[in-house]
Amino acid sequence: MSGTSADGITAVLAQISGTGEKSTVELIGYMTYPYDSALRERVFNLFKPSQGTVEDVCEMNYVLGGAFGEAANRLIDDLGVSREGVDLVGSHVQTIWHQPLARAVSGYRADSTLQIGEPTVISEVTGLPVVADFRKADMAAGGEGAPLTPYLDYELHRDAEENRVLQNIGGIANLTYLPSNASLDNVVAFDTGPGNMIIDALVKKHTDQSHDVDGGIARKGKPNSTLLTDMLAHPYYALEPPKTTGREVFGEQYSEHVNKRAADLGLAFEGLIATVTRLTAETIINAYRTLPKIDAVYVSGGGARNPAIMDAIRDGLDIPVYDYSVLGVPEEAKEALLMALLANEHIMGTPCNVPAATGAEKKVVLGYSTWI
Repeated sequence: MSGTSADGITAVLAQISGTGEKSTVELIGYMTYPYDSALRERVFNLFKPSQGTVEDVCEMNYVLGGAFGEAANRLIDDLGVSREGVDLVGSHVQTIWHQPLARAVSGYRADSTLQIGEPTVISEVTGLPVVADFRKADMAAGGEGAPLTPYLDYELHRDAEENRVLQNIGGIANLTYLPSNASLDNVVAFDTGPGNMIIDALVKKHTDQSHDVDGGIARKGKPNSTLLTDMLAHPYYALEPPKTTGREVFGEQYSEHVNKRAADLGLAFEGLIATVTRLTAETIINAYRTLPKIDAVYVSGGGARNPAIMDAIRDGLDIPVYDYSVLGVPEEAKEALLMALLANEHIMGTPCNVPAATGAEKKVVLGYSTWI
């Protein structure tokens, strides 16, 4: 798995038995393999319509296929397991564009998504069958292709008594609400808005850092109420779920707009980072106000390691907020573990989208497979 922050590939090794609500999932081990700086720069160029040419997309599709295949091989070697004991690779590959609300073209639906990291290359590099590209089938069935995580949240973390929110703060922040004794049909899930994306972009613009380490920059500044109010007025936050977003909305162009607005307000750098950090926390808290009773929140993703974000969330809530890992799965491994689970459901022929979360018209089997 490589997410919207595109900082590397996280790979897990998992043992999965059964399917659907009868499945059992055991995490054996995991590692994250960072992209080297040149490769990460090439990936980020693909997020920019003015720079990501058709030639670049075509080339990087195969390059990233090699990178994902190598990550799978490295994990097998690093964990010291027998290659003959590995049955299947599941991969989300790398999202470079996601537009769930596009206008029709010549009468045809244009809502669409694009992930690259050629599965046939992954299969060739590993010598293993591959299931990949899990968003498209849901979109073909009328959904937004996201979020995918609610399926894992439901399978692993539903509880008979506790009303839970599973909150991920990656480049984009998203939640899954699991009411007590939930069925898959009453799971609620959606993107709350930007997570680390705007923070990272502005830190990178003004410093030689890739992110705000331990929230240190934000802690030195004070949020600016004018800029925060302006950002909270973005129409995305007023949309009703199901809804998803990404770099197409809150990426480089939006970050540049925020940076210019901060300059017009005479806002110092530390105040700017404090303000966009508060935006992440406020939009998460505001999303919770649209949900029924919440007993506890469990947070994963890179934002869970940013004390400035986490303190602001805790200060704005009167319910317990925990690190996701207390549920028994390391937060760094969660999304890659989801890919293993979705791959298993694909070969078992089990639908695993969550129409209540994505807006799809029906349940469908996700992904496609390649056998070399």
